[in-house]
Amino acid sequence: MKEQPPSMRRVKTGAIERRYTLVKASIVAGARLAAASAGSLFAEPGTRQEKRRQALSRQAEYLVDELGKLKGSIVKIGQMMALYGEHFLPAEVTQAMHRLNDSTAALSFDAITEVLQRELGTRLDELEVNPVPLGAASLGQVHRARRKSDGRELCLKIQYPGVAEAVDSDLDLVTHLIKLSRLVPQTREFEEWLEEVRSMMHREVNYPLERETTRRFHDLLAADPRYIVPEVFSAYCTDHVLCTSYEPGVPINHPQVLALPQERRNALALAALDLCAREIFVWGEIQTDPNFGNYLIHLCPNQPYDRLVCLDFGAVRDFPDHLILLARRLTEAAYDRNMPLMLSAMQGYYFFEQMTLAGRERFAHLLFLAIEPFARSEDIEPFCLDANKNYLWGQSRLHTRTMSLAARTAGNIGFSAPPKELMFVSRKLMGAYTFMTVIDARIQARALLAPYIGQWKKLADAGTEAQGDR
Repeated sequence: MKEQPPSMRRVKTGAIERRYTLVKASIVAGARLAAASAGSLFAEPGTRQEKRRQALSRQAEYLVDELGKLKGSIVKIGQMMALYGEHFLPAEVTQAMHRLNDSTAALSFDAITEVLQRELGTRLDELEVNPVPLGAASLGQVHRARRKSDGRELCLKIQYPGVAEAVDSDLDLVTHLIKLSRLVPQTREFEEWLEEVRSMMHREVNYPLERETTRRFHDLLAADPRYIVPEVFSAYCTDHVLCTSYEPGVPINHPQVLALPQERRNALALAALDLCAREIFVWGEIQTDPNFGNYLIHLCPNQPYDRLVCLDFGAVRDFPDHLILLARRLTEAAYDRNMPLMLSAMQGYYFFEQMTLAGRERFAHLLFLAIEPFARSEDIEPFCLDANKNYLWGQSRLHTRTMSLAARTAGNIGFSAPPKELMFVSRKLMGAYTFMTVIDARIQARALLAPYIGQWKKLADAGTEAQGDR
C-alpha cells in the first residue's frame, strides 16, 4: 500500500503569511545554491557545470516542497509552469515543478470535518464520511461518503478554507517574484497568459459553476454508454463543497487497463478522441486540464467495451466564438494539409500577423505534424503505421517530435511563450495524445474526425452564403 503523506492541520492563506513562507524558502534555496557554487569554484569546467545543475535541482525540489505546503493557487501556478516552463525556465526547475502534479499532504480530517459542519450544518448527519481522502490537490481534497438513508455512495469535493479569497494575492505574489527574477521575458503573450491563469483560478474555486458544468456534461453524455459523468447531488452542495455520485474505476495507466486486449484499448482511445472532437466542434467547451486524475476507466468485462469516467469539470473553459472559430479553421486546414486555407485561417489574429509569411508557414507545418494521426495514410511517416494503416501511437513518438519541432519553430519565429489562446488547446491535445500513447492505441482516426470537419464546413459555407445575401 502506498504510504500517505502526513496531513496538515490548516492551510496558510493569509497574504503576509504566504509571502513570508515563500520569501523565506527562496532565501534558503538561494543561500544553499550560492554555497554550492562557491564550493565548486575551483573544479574543472565540466564538473563545475554538473555540480551546479545538481545543486539547482536540489534547491528547486526544496522550493517545490514548500510550495506544496502552501497549496492554493500558488501550487496551481507552479503546475502550469511545469507544463509550459520549457519556454522560460531552466529544465531543472520545470522537472521539480512536475512533482506538484503528485499527491501532496492532505488536510487533517478534523479540519475537514470543521469545514463540512460549517458548510452543511445538520445535513452532515445524513452522511458517513470516510476519513481517508481519495485524493488531495492544491485547492481541496475529495472524500468518499455514504448516504445513510439508502446507502448511496457519494464523493465530497471539499475546498480548503480561504483559498478562494487568496487567489488574487497569490497570483500577484508569484507574478512579482517572477518579474524580479527576470527569468521570464515580459512579453504581451506572457502578460495575457498570467491574466488567463487568474481567470482559470477563479473558475476552479467557483464550485457552483463547476456543479452546473458537471450537470451539463452529464446531460450531454447521458445517452452515450461509452462515458460516465457523475450525478450531482445538490442537497449536499455549497459554495465550498461539491457532492457527486461515487463512480468506481481505475487509473488510465493501471496494469488492468494496459493488459486489456488491443481492441478494447482501441475503443477507449476512439472514445477519448471523439470526446475531444465534440468539445471543439460541437459544444465549444473544452476540458483544458490533461491531468490523468480527471479520468478513470470503468472496466466492463461482460460488455462489448469499457467506459471512460470523466471527473473534475473545474477546468472546463467556454472559449469565445472567435477562438473556437480559429481552432476549427486551423483543424480543418491541418486535416487536409491545405496551406492556403491555413494561412487564410491565421488572418486577423495578432499572434500570426506579427510573423513573416515564412514564419506562418513554419507554424502551419507544426500544426500539420500535430494532427498527423488524422491525416491521410500517404501523409504519415511510414514507421507510425502498421500493415493495416493503423496509427501506432506508442511507436510514433508524436509528442517528442511535436515538441522538438515546436522548439525549433519558436526559435525561428521569435516568440518566447505561446499566446494564451493556443496554450490551453495545446495542453488539451497533448493530454489526449499522451492518453493514446500510454494505452498503446492502434487506430485509424481520420474517419472519426471526418463528420465533424464535414459538419463544420457546411455550417461555415452556410454562414458565408448568408452574409452574401445581406
